[in-house]
Parts: sequence; structure tokens; C-alpha cells
Amino acid sequence: MGNEHVSEQFFLDKLNDAKVHFERALDCKHTDFDDLYPYMIEHPQFFWYKRYVAWSELLTIVKLCDELGYAWAGQFTMHQVNYVRNRVMSSKVLDYWYETNDSKKHVEQ
Repeated sequence: MGNEHVSEQFFLDKLNDAKVHFERALDCKHTDFDDLYPYMIEHPQFFWYKRYVAWSELLTIVKLCDELGYAWAGQFTMHQVNYVRNRVMSSKVLDYWYETNDSKKHVEQ
């Protein structure tokens, strides 16, 4: 492949992408998942599954950052860090991910 050494910045960029993906899923905004499974929009469980997939992606990248010793928590608020460390996506995570409405501004792009 030629990329034997992947930088910390690469992982932090991927972490940011996963965070934005999760937040867009929380806000019911378009994500790549919609393009992969366009027929799912018709099913009521779609948004729950979409959020689960985005959450799993986020946790996977956080786990890799932990294993590599990369500081990932700086991209999150304190309570978001606690949610990620607990690893379970609950209604509390879905309802209280954002501290204020202003935190959503970057996902409106």
C-alpha cells in the first residue's frame, strides 16, 4: 500500500469525520449511509439504525486512538467524552449529546 506509517493527525481527522457523521445522524441530516441504503428511509427503524452505525464508527476510531496512545478527548466536551468512554448509546446520549443548540452549527454544512 505504501502507507506503512499513518500519522496521529490522520486518525484525529478520521475521528473528527466520525464525530460529524454521528452528529449528522443524530440531527437526521443526510449522511453517506443514506446513499448506501436509500430504500431504508421508508422503514421506521432507519434513523435508529443509522445512528447506531455512526456511533459504532465513532467508537471504533476512538478505540484505535486509545490503542495508539493518541489524545482524542480534546475534540469532545467533557460529557461527550463520558458518553464515549461508557460506550453504550442510550437515550441519554441521543437527548443530551449537545450542551447547547450552538454546538450543532458545524453539522449544518
